[in-house]
Amino acid sequence: MTDIASKPQPGSLRGTLRTDLLAALAIVAFGILLGASDGFSRLSDAQGDNDSLLRLVGVRDLLAGQGWFDPFQYRMGPQGGFAMHWSRLVDAPIAAIVLVAGWATGSRELGESVARVLWPSLLLGMGTLLVVRAARVAYGPEAAFPATVVGALALVSTGVFQPGAIDHHNVQFVLTLGMGLGLLGGSFGAAVLAGACAALTLAIGMETLPYVAVGGAIAAGLFLVRGERGTAAGFGLGFAAVAAAAFVATIPPARWGQPACDAYSVAQASVAILAGLGLAAVAALGRLADTGSRRLIALGLLGAAVAALLVLAFPHCLADPYAGLDPRLKRFWLDGVTEAQPVFAIAAKDPAMLLTWYATPLLGLIVVAATIARSGIRRADAIVGALLLAAFLVSVWQVRGAVFAVALATIPLSGWIARRRAAASLSRSRGATLALAASWILSFNAVWSAAGDRVFAPSLPSDAAGGAKSTSACYRSGDYAALSTLPAATVLSVSNLGSAILAWTPHRALAGSYHRNVDGNLAALDMLMATTADAEHRSRANKVGIVAVCPGNSETTLLAKAAPDGLLAALNRAEIPAWLEPIGGGPTLQLYRVRPD
Repeated sequence: MTDIASKPQPGSLRGTLRTDLLAALAIVAFGILLGASDGFSRLSDAQGDNDSLLRLVGVRDLLAGQGWFDPFQYRMGPQGGFAMHWSRLVDAPIAAIVLVAGWATGSRELGESVARVLWPSLLLGMGTLLVVRAARVAYGPEAAFPATVVGALALVSTGVFQPGAIDHHNVQFVLTLGMGLGLLGGSFGAAVLAGACAALTLAIGMETLPYVAVGGAIAAGLFLVRGERGTAAGFGLGFAAVAAAAFVATIPPARWGQPACDAYSVAQASVAILAGLGLAAVAALGRLADTGSRRLIALGLLGAAVAALLVLAFPHCLADPYAGLDPRLKRFWLDGVTEAQPVFAIAAKDPAMLLTWYATPLLGLIVVAATIARSGIRRADAIVGALLLAAFLVSVWQVRGAVFAVALATIPLSGWIARRRAAASLSRSRGATLALAASWILSFNAVWSAAGDRVFAPSLPSDAAGGAKSTSACYRSGDYAALSTLPAATVLSVSNLGSAILAWTPHRALAGSYHRNVDGNLAALDMLMATTADAEHRSRANKVGIVAVCPGNSETTLLAKAAPDGLLAALNRAEIPAWLEPIGGGPTLQLYRVRPD
């Protein structure tokens, strides 16, 4: 593995930090102004972002006195609620902003709005800063400007940094970037930060497990191939220390021995601590790890120990997490979650998304491959290429990985632009100028997205426009104005509306788009798809007080079509059973009260 050209000296990196920070602050302002350009519409129109709405509810619960170690969402699902799998680590900074902004403005509601705008905007600036710093380290100072422009616009295009986006995906992405930058740094201290970021993103959610695994493999690989003890030891110590700290900080002692596969628990913490400390110990073995063969044996033994712990202590976590999901929930809920769909399903349903989510990552991989073919395997290319390849493969499995892949691709693409700029400055030929222009244009994810819309738009249904869908699918706070004035009750609705009901009304929702709410979602399906007589019996048994129907929501259409004789289909046809009383609502959300026995 060679290191040809490009790597700046640490002093030059420190000297450019102020410039990069100022650029990041400008991007923060840009994000806020972009949201302000449409009146921060995402604060009142969630556009289907149920996770951000439920995160807002969780922050409110925390500020209202719900315990730090209490993961239950009491207002969703069956009586008593259910335990959410989310981490309080994301709730804490958002709640802090709400408190400070609420104190400064004299309004808790305004404080919430400030937090919902400021938090994702700060993360946008931080993500851009990390992209720029990574580009500097990997491809030299000439890559900084392209990284700022292309990187910031790529992050904006993903949608996870818009005002109102306060779920955990943007935090995890920034931490993944931090892990990558730390690995690129090549020093013990940078590697410690890389390991810390890896452990923190894992503690927040299992979605980033593939990137964390690749990060650990990179640290181990650099030790194996190049003998980088500092990188391996630093990553391992940072990973183990933060994994242990996050466990103590988020899991109460009463649950220390209870493993969970979908949330941070003793299963993930114990494996992380063993892997981290083991990697650090292997790197510190001295003469025992002086040769490549000895390092290979040591790492092999560590891998065997980690695998043995996982297989013997937590074998159930090796299974498909959705293997035991009720077939009805898989058909009527999971199969409709876009971010969980593979690339083949995306191609069939919305081919324009192929260019939006896969063009720039694929181009980035091509650029990395071409660079390696031309100059050999440099350390930076190996690290950037490994992380980008992991994100691309995850996106092939589930499109949610494309958010990571699109942004990671901007790092090698910035190096590509920098090389084309250098070539154009040395040559006045038209070809060099055209190559530079092409590198800029093709590196913008928005260009590919626009091309996809133009090429595939004629094949899409005429009513597929996002704006039309948003105004009729009950994603806006105004749709719940009438419901919010009614006395608190249990509301029966499709799962798409569950988070909005909690965020914008005092009611509890039986259904919600979360895999741990199995009982509530199945009960809601049974009622909405049952005959009106059977639905009455089930509704009274579950103490349902209000039925909310949104005819324009895609889930409503799906369930009504699957059960044409069911309650939901009947209400869609304005066939109201005697046990329900219409109580208005609005043009989008129709409300019915369950009459007393």
